Amino acid sequence: MGITDRLHELRSGFHRTFWVANGMELFERLAYYGQGTILSIFLRDHLHFNELEAGKISSVFGGLIYFLPIFAGTLADKFGFRRAFSFAFFVLAIGYFLIGSTGMNAFSGIYSGLPVFWILIIYVVFTAIGGSFIKPSVLGTVAVTSKPHTKSVGYAVYYWLVNIGALLGPVIANMVRKNIGIEFVYLVSAVSCTAMLIVNILFYKEVKDEAGEVMESVVTKLKNMVVVLTNTRFMIFLLIFSLYWIMFWSGFYIVLPFFITDHIDRNANFELVLSVGAAGIILLQLPVNLLTKRLSSKSAILAGFAISSLCFVIAALTGSIWIICLGILVWSIGEMIQAPRYYEYISTLAPKGQQALFQGYAFLPIAIAWLVGGWFGGELYTTYGKNVADPATIWWIFFGIGAVATLLMALYNKFIAPHEVASP
Repeated sequence: MGITDRLHELRSGFHRTFWVANGMELFERLAYYGQGTILSIFLRDHLHFNELEAGKISSVFGGLIYFLPIFAGTLADKFGFRRAFSFAFFVLAIGYFLIGSTGMNAFSGIYSGLPVFWILIIYVVFTAIGGSFIKPSVLGTVAVTSKPHTKSVGYAVYYWLVNIGALLGPVIANMVRKNIGIEFVYLVSAVSCTAMLIVNILFYKEVKDEAGEVMESVVTKLKNMVVVLTNTRFMIFLLIFSLYWIMFWSGFYIVLPFFITDHIDRNANFELVLSVGAAGIILLQLPVNLLTKRLSSKSAILAGFAISSLCFVIAALTGSIWIICLGILVWSIGEMIQAPRYYEYISTLAPKGQQALFQGYAFLPIAIAWLVGGWFGGELYTTYGKNVADPATIWWIFFGIGAVATLLMALYNKFIAPHEVASP
């Protein structure tokens, strides 16, 4: 079969809605990562919270936006992905604007004398409720708009576009922060989500499950969630995986911006440093997949843990931004090895009509990581980043977490893991 025939087969393997949903996800990720890269600095240096307070706000936001998809997925399945997208983008647009407004001079009179910390908690909870509908709706759309022979490729396309958003978001955030003001990064995120609300209304067409089954009631799906959450073997796996994401979210999005601006260069483009991982994934995902395709899913996850952990050894040995960028690239190689296999495995567990529900559980480790990691990162930086002569201690602590996670995953693979599920 020639290249032209393969491209035609690939195009015919996806419903038009597949491309609409993934395009919207790209811009949603652009909005999320754009504000995410500057959140800790926005809270500390612009709104004058301390690191621990900034970490707590980040924990609430990140934890909920990844935990709530477990519940949002049931509603997305029930009421349809198009409605779920509309609700999500509407709430996200308002939420991002409200968060940014706390730092805008135009609204300073409104917030003067008010408990801004608790106002921000309300704003991030509101925003997270909207954002929680995005992931299950996108992944559910991929599941029902892909044919069996293109489903694996469909998840790869989704993962690739997510990382384009993760690359462009910080780059745009850096330009906005440098030229207009850090608070206006949230305005850009709000505009991006507003545009996607319009795209969804105009172009998204609901696609039914090929099996044509009637959706179960919300009550039944809540019962199913209890069954899943009481599956000890599955939950142990997710808890171990949460250690991996604690290293990522806490280390990169809480500690690293503080570390760079306090210990390397006050005027550094820290957003661009954080975009290195996404750039690496965009450029190297295909060759890494080809080199590791013969690894079993369990082996790929274990290798990903071990390689990503080395990132912090590299960061601990130098104060150079360029070497830190190299460390982040090493992290991304580990992520490239394990992440596609992880999502692919979770997708095989979803019964018909429950794609969004089960894909929501794929993000539970990230939810746990954020709920713990924001507070943990703030506490860690306060203790070791500001009050000791060698702030690199922080990176050795993160490496220790990675070593423990790798060991636990190795023990899980040997004694607890189910029989290997063949990768498509």
